Amino acid sequence: MGLMDILQQYAVRPTDTHQDFEEVAQQVPPDILGSGLAQAFRSDQTPPFGNIVSQLFGNSNPSQRVGLLNELLRSAGPAVLSSIAGGALGKLLHGSNAGGAPAQVTPETAREITPEQASEIAAAAQKSDPGILDRVGSYYAQHPQVVKGLGGALLAVALGHMANRMQR
Repeated sequence: MGLMDILQQYAVRPTDTHQDFEEVAQQVPPDILGSGLAQAFRSDQTPPFGNIVSQLFGNSNPSQRVGLLNELLRSAGPAVLSSIAGGALGKLLHGSNAGGAPAQVTPETAREITPEQASEIAAAAQKSDPGILDRVGSYYAQHPQVVKGLGGALLAVALGHMANRMQR
């Protein structure tokens, strides 16, 4: 089945979302994939963004976890972090540069973060900066094997948005 055939069926009715997502993710440009993911994160047909990030974080390898946390922390900011988990996440701020921006998350620090804490950070980041959904979508467009582990409903919504964008 061709790329447009797979995507077209998502404009009408989804079928085997996991297999279809894997095939489409290998063929569409990363910007289309990232946009489809971001739209799925925004959809009222999918879980809240924090819940999705918790799953992504749990399914990610250590390097991907570091990248995800760095994206989230750029949006959440230091004040938000100190209020999450009773301030326990404030340790991520150690080593802030002179400009006050948070230091980069290290693999050691990322190992100490739980999926539930990643969810809290994501929810706070979304409140501070709704554009974080686009950046996380773009980030995971580079790691579609992690996204494939998400629920079929989210993948179906992402594929539907990709189908609509490809038809324009």
